[in-house]
Amino acid sequence: MEKIKMTTPLVEMDGDEMTRILWQMIKDELILPFVELKSEYYDLGLPNRDATGDQVTMDAALANKKYGVSVKCATITPNAQRMTEYNLHEMWKSPNGTIRAVLDGTVFRAPILINCIKPVVKNWKKPITIARHAYGDVYKGTEFRIPGPGKAELVFTGEDGTEMRQTVYDFECPGVLQGQYNKDTSIASFARSCFNYALSTKQDLWFATKDTISKKYDHTFKDIFAEIYEAEYKEKFEAAGIEYFYTLIDDAVARVIRSEGGFI
Repeated sequence: MEKIKMTTPLVEMDGDEMTRILWQMIKDELILPFVELKSEYYDLGLPNRDATGDQVTMDAALANKKYGVSVKCATITPNAQRMTEYNLHEMWKSPNGTIRAVLDGTVFRAPILINCIKPVVKNWKKPITIARHAYGDVYKGTEFRIPGPGKAELVFTGEDGTEMRQTVYDFECPGVLQGQYNKDTSIASFARSCFNYALSTKQDLWFATKDTISKKYDHTFKDIFAEIYEAEYKEKFEAAGIEYFYTLIDDAVARVIRSEGGFI
């Protein structure tokens, strides 16, 4: 049998522990006998990330951006225990976070349903795809361990010198503090990715945040999605016979559990 030839390289991102073994088995048994595999290989195993100062993760991300397709195996994001276990130089950040930032932060997790594995929720009959924005936010968060009493403030200084200042909390004891951010440009890119993915798969798109609590951060996501939908995608969705709607995350969970699936 003649093997299938590839024109564009596949970016291989090898991972940690059992994923290395599983990916090798997949290649040996399901790919290499049938395909002349053309790939660029990057070892994202924790020892190699440490040895390269995590440069290999950035190189892999840029290769993915260049070629447009990759396979990534599961990787370890180290904690204090892993620091000791692997004798690491640094507590390296999530490889997924680095890769998503280079690719502008959008992730779609689409399940493959097979008859021999049944969903736990009995009425789920179609795949449910999870779209997730992963730029900035907790992945790029700035954290402090607060040693004792004091005032924590959130401060923004504009290029023109204007200043915005808000007290986060007056600490009366030790605690923790975290600052997060996001950008309108990245949120807009995420929105268009979601709308385009829904159109390409002919699936409804549900969007949910907790804007009742996060009246600036989450509400900005809600507003940008609504603006882009009305201006660029409403007519396309109507022509395709699919729906976009927004709801609170609490309601979205209830709807998902009651549904048959088949949406993003």
